[in-house]
Amino acid sequence: MNDLAAALTHCHEVAFYTDDTSVVDGYARFIKSALKSGNAVIVVVNESHRASLIPRLEAEGVDVAAEIELGSYIPWDADDALTKLIVNDMPDPVGCGKVISDLIVGAAKGVKGKHGHVVVCGEIAPTLLSKGHAEAAIKLEHLWDEITRDYGVHTLCGYLWRAFPDGESSSIFERICAEHSAVRGAGTGRLG
Repeated sequence: MNDLAAALTHCHEVAFYTDDTSVVDGYARFIKSALKSGNAVIVVVNESHRASLIPRLEAEGVDVAAEIELGSYIPWDADDALTKLIVNDMPDPVGCGKVISDLIVGAAKGVKGKHGHVVVCGEIAPTLLSKGHAEAAIKLEHLWDEITRDYGVHTLCGYLWRAFPDGESSSIFERICAEHSAVRGAGTGRLG
């Protein structure tokens, strides 16, 4: 992809959600819209969100099994992703580059139509943060943005508000927001 095309389609946004139900609702809207637009969607969520997300999407008319078979819905467990991206409690830049690039290139085969591209929603860094690894989460957000920018990927990262006990005044919260090109649910009075 050329630099102009990547710049036009790349977006790394973060959304903050009040509870698990709002996370699933936010992801479901994002995924449904992406699939409808002919995009391939990489969905990197934890087991409980996946268990809620699939029936929610199916209730919205998305045939998840068919989308998986077509290669346009690529599920990846967040904890499994961490085992491939983290070395000694920190993201490995070389390993992240290879794993994430390979994932995107593979997902591109599931793009439908000439205007579709790869989009991602997930919670790899949020999972790190929930396990008390704030610096690793911030570094992973930074690496993810660098790597996906080259492919023009639109990413939605979903964090639960409870991960930020000090709310928006938390330095971790501010640093997480700084690693994203768009922020939803922070300081807006409209939480995800």
